[in-house]
Amino acid sequence: ELAFYAEHFDTVEVNSTFYRQPHADVSRGWAARTPHDFEFSLKLYQKFTHPRMYEERVAKSLPQGARAGTAALHELTRPTAADLDEFRRGIDPIASAGKLGALLAQFPPSFKDSPPAREYLAWLLRAFAGYPMAVELRHRSWSDRIAETLTLINGFQSAWVQIDEPKFRFSIRQNYLPNVKGFYYMRLHGRNVDKWWRHDQSEDRYDYFYSDDELKEFSETAGAARRLVKKAYLYTNNHFSAKSVANATMIKQQLGEPIDGEYPPEFVERFPNLAGVVRKAAAGAAQATKR
Repeated sequence: ELAFYAEHFDTVEVNSTFYRQPHADVSRGWAARTPHDFEFSLKLYQKFTHPRMYEERVAKSLPQGARAGTAALHELTRPTAADLDEFRRGIDPIASAGKLGALLAQFPPSFKDSPPAREYLAWLLRAFAGYPMAVELRHRSWSDRIAETLTLINGFQSAWVQIDEPKFRFSIRQNYLPNVKGFYYMRLHGRNVDKWWRHDQSEDRYDYFYSDDELKEFSETAGAARRLVKKAYLYTNNHFSAKSVANATMIKQQLGEPIDGEYPPEFVERFPNLAGVVRKAAAGAAQATKR
């Protein structure tokens, strides 16, 4: 997988660091196996952004007789200085190699704007000072108080992640413009309204393929952002059945960037609009692209 991404793109967003703390040996291997100008954006460990999810995970791991009460569980799962140090150590080989794009702090829709929430976000950004931070907020309360939210995020020179996803009454509202001069960060999650909240598997919500016309808005935005900031990152998170790879390739074409590497014949057959755009690998020599 990493070899494929490194051949076809210049950056990748790592999701595995959300489920477990990164390990330096793994990070060192990633840095060694990618081109000198390749960059990794890494999602923060869930303990830092999804306390409820982390608490449920910890609660299930405890022996039946050792189940802790709610207050005790909150205290047990609160992020510590040791947690921060472990994460920093885990990503240090990537940062030291000059291959760190950004750290992504993705918060759930339940993370609403409030004095305690702002205080925690400020603490987290302060804790990772010195790293490029991208903050993904999903609840509309943050955009309803956009001036205050921008003041907070801008104060740490962090990027407010611009997202495309199905919109509901409580969904955040954004204009897709950069908020800092350092870098820009956009994520496309797909628009599968029917399966966003009701699905058999969590990945089903990302089963969506953007059309050329739908992508033009984001390609144009990314192109404009690149003229305003030092770096612009655009990631496709609609990873179901390699749709993110196809859409990312389409975006590169719309931006006028070279389409590097060869693509498996079955991939081109699955996405016929890429025929004539990408170079097809010889039969039997293709790499799998399904994530």
